[in-house]
Amino acid sequence: MHDTTHRDNIHGNDTPRNDTPRNNARRTLTKRALSVGAVLVAVALAGCGTESKDQPDKTLGAVKPAKPARPAQPAEPEKPLVRGLPGMPPVLDKTDVYAADRPGRLSPVVKDFPSRVYVPNTESDTVTVIDPKTYQVIETIPVGVQPQHVVPSWDLKTLWVNNNRGHTLTPIDPKTSKAGKPVEVHDPYNLYFTPNGKHAVVMASLDRELVFRDPHTMKRLKTEPVSCYGVNHADFSLDGRYFIVSCEFSGELLKVDTEKMKVVGQQKLPFDGAMPQDVKISPDGKKFYIADMMAHGMWVLDGDKFDKPKLLPTGKGCHGLYVSRDSREMYVSNRGEGTVSVFDFTQDRLTKKWRLPDGGSPDMGGVSADGKVLWLSGRYDSEVYAIDTRTGVQLARIPVGNGPHGLAVYPQPGRYSLGHTGIFR
Repeated sequence: MHDTTHRDNIHGNDTPRNDTPRNNARRTLTKRALSVGAVLVAVALAGCGTESKDQPDKTLGAVKPAKPARPAQPAEPEKPLVRGLPGMPPVLDKTDVYAADRPGRLSPVVKDFPSRVYVPNTESDTVTVIDPKTYQVIETIPVGVQPQHVVPSWDLKTLWVNNNRGHTLTPIDPKTSKAGKPVEVHDPYNLYFTPNGKHAVVMASLDRELVFRDPHTMKRLKTEPVSCYGVNHADFSLDGRYFIVSCEFSGELLKVDTEKMKVVGQQKLPFDGAMPQDVKISPDGKKFYIADMMAHGMWVLDGDKFDKPKLLPTGKGCHGLYVSRDSREMYVSNRGEGTVSVFDFTQDRLTKKWRLPDGGSPDMGGVSADGKVLWLSGRYDSEVYAIDTRTGVQLARIPVGNGPHGLAVYPQPGRYSLGHTGIFR
């Protein structure tokens, strides 16, 4: 039929024109037939090697309906790779070391732990346990002599109380808030964990040592003597390969190679009588901030270069540094004037200052899991402050033991703990 139609079309085109009605009708039919034939020929040619990608079958009788083209998928941005410390969990975001600390992002390890605030009272040799929902003290735990900080372990399963002059660490089960058998550890002023979880690092302040220990048994593995006096606080680089340590009594900073467990840099702060305290890294990992309670501000340091830092005044007795859950701001406690300064990382400047009603001595602490409350110990006033992070309004002022110091809010978001009162990644 295909051939006959084709011949009829050709024959019709060769017929002399005649204007009779019959011939007009014949010409109309002939033109229609020619149009149909042309379409069939085009389709047949398309089936003979000139098909589109949407017509894969080569015989006319086997033509299938064209599959709709898939919409173009946007190319996934390449995740920046960071050559981290061997064994360290991968960096989630090269531009934000605190990416795992968003509100509610609790590890499965801690999701069943009750929310509590643990306050070590250095002069009462106790830990006060507070329910943050009711602002009520629910328990007081006897511990060793001069507890300085309550420190979450790298694996998030244990809270370690640093009994500085008792030369012990008291483990607390955060699921029950019950204390376990103390472990003998000499001069544990503060405690950190390497980002790969391989070592605990004891800040032996008076011993002038950094002591690398087994993170579970606390068995001494290596001792790194230091020439500075009063090692106390630290934070790790983005890749975890080094950490910066403050030496409060000699006004110095150390740079320590994490894997080699060795001091690789040391410098004196450019301020007579400097007394550096807490240390925190910026979200992008490019700067370290070191609180100084005698210089009344934060030193801003390029950790990679470890060159001369610059001082940013914040307030009298600058002491503790705590990053907000959105990584935008950092809360700075000024212990000597009863205030909290707010530093904006995106603007690179101080934007607010909150003053505690009736004064106070805001010291160490942490941010609630939802990011809405900043908790700080009142070092010289035997109290704890709860502060609204949106307004700076004091929500509660809770009496505790004498000399409250490095309190821990627990649990908090994050995959693992680097120590102190809660530095999470």
